[in-house]
Amino acid sequence: MITLVLVGLVVGILSSGTGLGGGFLVVPLLIFLGREAKLAVGTSFVFIFLVAISSILAHYRSGNIDLKTGLVLALGGVVGAQIGPYLLQNVSDQNFKRFFSVFLVITAVWLFANSFSSSKG
Repeated sequence: MITLVLVGLVVGILSSGTGLGGGFLVVPLLIFLGREAKLAVGTSFVFIFLVAISSILAHYRSGNIDLKTGLVLALGGVVGAQIGPYLLQNVSDQNFKRFFSVFLVITAVWLFANSFSSSKG
């Protein structure tokens, strides 16, 4: 239990500071702890939901929110969020782990490569 709280603390800091949501760390952690992929994904959303609410408040106080853009993005996200669990039901744990791993590697490579080409900060 203490390990989960400490991991939650670290992931909360990383999530609110990077906008990554935390699922990229929480899902692999829960799978490592023996949870089935579908359960890990669903459980991570409870974490993400509560961290997101807290992060929204902190970013709002700092003036770091474009509410209109966030709401427009959420329109598609809400629809996609209804489709995702349905699709996940048809994917084996093994294939989920493969897909998620490849997705994380591609994202990491893209972010790393983009860090060299960006003219900002």
